[in-house]
This record gives sequence, C-alpha cells and structure tokens, in this order.
Amino acid sequence: MPTPRRLRRAALPLAATALLATAVTACTSSGGSGGSGGDQRLKVALAFPPAQAMSPYGDDAVTLSRLAVVEGLTRLDRDGEAEPALATSWKRDGDRAWLFTIRPDTVFQDGTELDAAAVVRSLAAAQQASPKPRVLSDTTLTPTAEGADTVRITTKDADPLLPQRLANPSLSVLSAGAYAKSGAKVDPAGHATGPFTLAEVNGAVSATLERNDTYWGAKAKAPGVDVKFVADGTARANALRTKDVDVAEYVPISQASLLGDGLVHEFPSARTNGLSLNTGRGVFADPAMRAAARAAIDPKALVDGVYEGRADPAQGLLGPGVPWAAGLRTAPTGRAKAATPAEVRKTPEIVLATYTNRPELPEVATVVQQQLEKSGFTVKQVVRDYAQMEADALAGKYDGFIQARNTLLDTADPVSYLASDFTCDGSFNITQLCAKPVDTAVDKAAALADTDARHKAEMTAEAAILGSDALVPLVHERFVQGYDDARVQGVALDPMERTLITADTRIG
Repeated sequence: MPTPRRLRRAALPLAATALLATAVTACTSSGGSGGSGGDQRLKVALAFPPAQAMSPYGDDAVTLSRLAVVEGLTRLDRDGEAEPALATSWKRDGDRAWLFTIRPDTVFQDGTELDAAAVVRSLAAAQQASPKPRVLSDTTLTPTAEGADTVRITTKDADPLLPQRLANPSLSVLSAGAYAKSGAKVDPAGHATGPFTLAEVNGAVSATLERNDTYWGAKAKAPGVDVKFVADGTARANALRTKDVDVAEYVPISQASLLGDGLVHEFPSARTNGLSLNTGRGVFADPAMRAAARAAIDPKALVDGVYEGRADPAQGLLGPGVPWAAGLRTAPTGRAKAATPAEVRKTPEIVLATYTNRPELPEVATVVQQQLEKSGFTVKQVVRDYAQMEADALAGKYDGFIQARNTLLDTADPVSYLASDFTCDGSFNITQLCAKPVDTAVDKAAALADTDARHKAEMTAEAAILGSDALVPLVHERFVQGYDDARVQGVALDPMERTLITADTRIG
C-alpha cells in the first residue's frame, strides 16, 4: 500500500474552512456518527482507493461522481439520456457544434462563480490531459465562451452523443483553483460544484467530505461523509455487518448470502468481466494462440463456481445491462484457427494478472489459469491492488489481464467503450489491439446520429473485436451493494455506476 499522503485542504473562504474544521471535530468527538437521524454523518466503504490522487481524468473521477462531489454540464437519467446539470439547456448549431446555456447564480465550493469561462477552462484542460480521459479517446472538443452564460462546443466530427458525453465525470467542471499549481495534478478538493465537498484525502486510506451549503440544488441531507478505502471485500462486508460503515459497495458474492436480504441489494449491470489478451507482444501476439485461449475458457464454470449463480455467462462484449444488444448480435468475423495443444505447449510462460478490489476476480483468475493450463499453457498469476496495476496493464506488461468493465460508463452508449478499449488510438487499450477493420467499424458507429442505426453498427464492431480474440468475455456481472434498508435511505443503485451517495442519502 502506498505511503499515506494528504491532499491539502481546499482553498476555501475562511468562514467555510472554519465550518469544515468544526464539522470534522464534531464528527471525531462523537465517534463519527454526528447526531441522530438525518443529522448523522454517513460512513462509506469503497473498494477502490484513489489511483491518481483524485485526478478527474482517470478512474478517480468515477469515485468523485459516486460521492456526489463533481458535476458536469449534463447528467444521465435512468435510461442513459442526458438531462440538465450545470447546463440548463442545449441545442445543435450545425453538424459539429452545440450551444450550452450555463446555469445562472451557481458558485463553486470555493465561492467563485460558475460561468462560461470556467466551463471552457475545464473542458480545455480535460482535452489537453495526458493520458487523455477515455471519454475523449474518439473525439476532440473545442470549447469557446460566447458571453458569460453560453458555451459553444465544436467537435472534430459530428458527435450526436455530445450531451451524454459531457455527463462523464472526467468532464466535470471545476473552478480556477483546481488548476492553480502549474504542472501539478488537477485538484478537485473544494473546487467542484456537487452537494458534497471533498475536504481531505488521506492517501489510499480514507477521505472526508462535508456538505456543500452553497449547492445550487437540494442540499445534502447528511452533514458529511467519512469514506474508508477497503480493497478487501470480506472486510467491507464485515464492516457493514458490524455497523462500522453504513454503505459498502461491491459486496462479495461469497458474503451476500451471509449478510441477508436486508443488507444486500442486487441489481443488473452493464458490466462485463473479460480476459484481455495482449495482442502487441508475447504469446498472444499470435492470433492462433489467442484463439486457443478463447477455446479453453468455460464461462459457465465461472458463473456456477465463483459467482454462485449471481452472474450470467458472457455472450459478447455487451450483456443484459445493454438490453438491445442480444437481438442485434452477429457472429464474430475474421477469427483465426486455434493453435493445437502441441503448439500451445511449446510457448513460453504467460503472465495472467488481475486485481483484489473486486473479490471475485482472483477466484476467476484461478479458474481461468486452470482452464488455460489444461489446454497446454504455462501460467503465472499476478494479483495486486488495482492502483498498483493499472499503469502496467495499459503499458502491455501482462500477457492476460482479467478486468471488470462497465460498457456504458463513458457516454451511456457503448461506442465510447469500443473506441477507448479496442481502437489503435484508444486511451484504455489494455489489449494493445490495432486492427483496421475494428477502427473502421467503430468510426462508422460513432458517426451515426440515428440510435437504431448506431446500435446495429456497434454490434458489427463487436463482431470484429470478438473475431480478433483480443478479449475473451467471461461473465456479465450483477451488482451487489450493501446497506441496511431499515436505516439507510437514498442510496443510488445505478447500473452505470455513476452514482452511489447522493444529496438524498441519509441515516433514518
């Protein structure tokens, strides 16, 4: 585990800083629970510690969104459609431009005003970030202010999904203070607009949130949130059982039946767990070896043996959480003939990696290792905390990487997932895949404004990706979140994983 580091307390006005200090002191003196009922602070256990010091340009952005800290111009409704957030309305202006009207009389958590210039600054910073946020892997945004309350956003190509794209947490709008330190990571602490202010982060251990009393919408019902980052799933479940936490995300399947229905809330997801094979180097640079690995995998054994029936065998990249996909799925195209067992046995040892933050994945890796070895591969496992593995996975240092991926996380439409994970310029391309048929198919889907036509084109792209055997789909997950529904109210059960704690989340 990394040495704990502290983010500086946000550059808040003096009065706000004093208020935060008072709240933290009160929380500490009362054992972290505050008063009673709606006055109690929330105690939350999250599975993933910050991987990039709460930078909004990686997976930490999702954590900030799930804790109701950051907001963008839009947000997504339950159907994945864009609705107003920091923008009150928008309209197209030609093929490649959109005009967004900024919400009036809105201030950041540090007291500065939200205006068009602030939006332009945040979107431009995201566009220039390195590595580029996944949601921008297939487009370029050029924002310009037109007066104090209107922003024009021009895209490289026609982008019918821009309103949904702007709901992505990596495109959150932050105040100037977030960018104040030249060359430093962008700092969201105290510089966002959400119902909760990120007051402090203690490395990979914990975080403290306080209610944002200047929030433009309904004020948070809880005075604050005390977050623990607990990678061990059994430890999260035990903390929920003993009431050390009020909410525990991603309860392990093995613990769900032990906790009981009152503490466990299962719901469908858009998440697919898959085995990414490194197409760029090593054993799996050979399509025949990738085909042999795919043929060796039995997803049903994973569903029955690891997930205890609380998952579905993967049929493709897009599962039950993307309900239209099954009816449009076509057979994979361009698959290579699998190498023979004798050929497989001649290959060097492969490194199969996964992470501990999702407790089922190490078990999945063990079963997959056994299946691969039965087919002749020699396999070495590497299992660590995700924060310690992401950079190596993206750099192609593993032969195989088992990950759980939400296919709707970026824009609520899978085209951005397909672009970021499987195209030559994709910013989250763990498979290292670079194949012209895939790029062409994804580009075609991204350009289509008609929803039905885009969905058909996305399934053509899925067929090309599956044909490359760059990723072997394993299972489609169901989410299991933990909280006591008799005492905790307002927890969001979001298939797209954008929200968890909201302004309405409270005790009692």
